[in-house]
Amino acid sequence: MHRATPLSGSGARLSVHHHREPHSSGTELGLCTGTHTDGLRSVRQQSRYCNVSGMAAKYREIADDLRRRITAGEWLPGTTLPGYAGLVAEYGVGRGVISEALSMLEAEGLISVVKRRGITVRERGARRRLQRGSLVARDPARGYVMPAASGPDEPWQAHGQPKRETVPITERAAELLGVDPGTPILRRRRVTSPTGEPPFQLVDTWIHPRGVADAPQVAGRDTGPGGYLDRLEEAGHGPISWTEYMRPRMPSPDEARQVDMPLAMPVLELARVGVSALTKSPIEVTVCVIPGDRVEVVTQLRRAPSARWPQTQT
Repeated sequence: MHRATPLSGSGARLSVHHHREPHSSGTELGLCTGTHTDGLRSVRQQSRYCNVSGMAAKYREIADDLRRRITAGEWLPGTTLPGYAGLVAEYGVGRGVISEALSMLEAEGLISVVKRRGITVRERGARRRLQRGSLVARDPARGYVMPAASGPDEPWQAHGQPKRETVPITERAAELLGVDPGTPILRRRRVTSPTGEPPFQLVDTWIHPRGVADAPQVAGRDTGPGGYLDRLEEAGHGPISWTEYMRPRMPSPDEARQVDMPLAMPVLELARVGVSALTKSPIEVTVCVIPGDRVEVVTQLRRAPSARWPQTQT
């Protein structure tokens, strides 16, 4: 049986053949199946290696072809690709090869593979350049403005209803807040993005029990002008100072679901620790989780006096 589909980026055709080979000796099988002197065990080992290698080549070619077709607009964001059975029939390969090809595209953030929803092309916002500064600004209407992936005047939106609830704190947040993992802590959660774009980040703010006791309004639906930070500072914890930590990691299933991203894709975690001027210890921790295909970090390098140009002869 022979089936052909276009190869990515060229007019060539991707051909997959299924046929029986005539019986061959170890010496005739050559590199892909070992040699006669290697013995039957080596022949079988080399055969398994070549089968795996051949499968890898096939699923990469199929992934390239599907990527090209999606990029060309054959399937638009939000639409579904043919199911596994349809792709198996179209490309003339086994389900395992199709599964590996789809896993590649899912890890790239191009598709989502979800039971009952099928294989869906993801809506992808533009990758935003994150040039982190260290300046915390103040907006009369919004309160504090932290260094962000946008200008201070860019409008942002919430996706869904922001939530506030007391839940067991995660290990990472507990480490930063200075409490034991699993301790019930007030969490304020929201999913946000620039207006008109798909979810950009999941933002979880964890507020220390001392802060909730001193400023009960931080647990309310409406935290008032300036938000929970103003309420904490008014309760005696100001001025709050902040330290930010940045690292890549893999998402939890809950995080991936919140921002509609594949589990196989890394995220960028930005964790900001607010330290109380009263207790000299963390009073709040905010953790932002951003899908890896939505952001890149940019750093402007500066010359030290020793690196000035033109160089001075000594």
